[in-house]
Amino acid sequence: MGVQLREIVAPVKVEIELESLAGRVIALDAYNALYQFLATIRQPDGTPLMDSYGRITSHLNGLFYRTTNLLERGIKPVYIFDGKPPELKAAEIERRMRAREEAERKYVEALERGELEEARIYAQQSGRLTASMVNDAKELLTLMGVPWVQAPAEGEAQAAYMAIKGDAWAAASQDYDSLLYGAPRLVRNVTVTGRRKLPRRDEYVEVKPELIELDKLLKYYGISRVQLVYMAILLGTDYNPGVRGVGPKRALKLVREAQDLQVLARVAGWDFPVPPEEVAKLFLEPKVTDDYVLKWSAPDREGIIRFLCDEFQFSRERVTNALERLEKAHRTAMKQSTLEAWFG
Repeated sequence: MGVQLREIVAPVKVEIELESLAGRVIALDAYNALYQFLATIRQPDGTPLMDSYGRITSHLNGLFYRTTNLLERGIKPVYIFDGKPPELKAAEIERRMRAREEAERKYVEALERGELEEARIYAQQSGRLTASMVNDAKELLTLMGVPWVQAPAEGEAQAAYMAIKGDAWAAASQDYDSLLYGAPRLVRNVTVTGRRKLPRRDEYVEVKPELIELDKLLKYYGISRVQLVYMAILLGTDYNPGVRGVGPKRALKLVREAQDLQVLARVAGWDFPVPPEEVAKLFLEPKVTDDYVLKWSAPDREGIIRFLCDEFQFSRERVTNALERLEKAHRTAMKQSTLEAWFG
């Protein structure tokens, strides 16, 4: 779900072109991206892509071709994988599981009625990411020469930490939590750019990347990052439900009037059994690691063909064509880095 900051960030977000990220290291929330691939890369009736053994391959399809697309544009992606979630996230994880089970039930019912458009919508909400699918994604990235980082806890927190350190230019996710973890920049729609059909409508929209800069957001409202975290807690996060009757406008008013969290919680009517300080600490002092090396290397052509074509039955022609683009992107990047080192 993520924190609901869409309305809050709206005044400062700007649309950008994917090409404007060329030369930048972008730390992508891997689980977020893989779920996007599972949701969008499907057959007309909502069935995910699968090999002849019934193994889902939508996530690998998206990861391979979309990452190649990013590298072609000169972007240096690094994927951040979630570790063990905080205990306070257990209720949200359970809620998501129930929502997926309900979506699966409605998907089957829609198929039985012959409502393919409705079935596809429910199918997109029912995707499950298994441990083996995550391991396959990591193996593919390694074969592609693209670095990935295993976070100790929340992937978005790790991505934000890397952006704060300057190891990445921005965090990338569809959710807004990276801003609460202190990411100086958040880029949305990095892996979902392009033409998208609107649900239940015969209409398409062009999805472009969006950039939200934390400093601009805080200056616009005249608040600190800590106050932004307090606002998010009042509105509801993955760790706590929102306070009843508190929307974005009231949350902003409250954090401006009462900057002490205990006072703020009392005034707002906090009734969650866990103290708000514990929730705030998850954003302000998240578990992260320095144990990573960012290195982009030449793709393993034979390894990729063996993995995607021989093991998961991808089209050899399509994979070979994408590999040519991937290898060209690497050669271009190497040439560029050599020139920069020479003239630096």
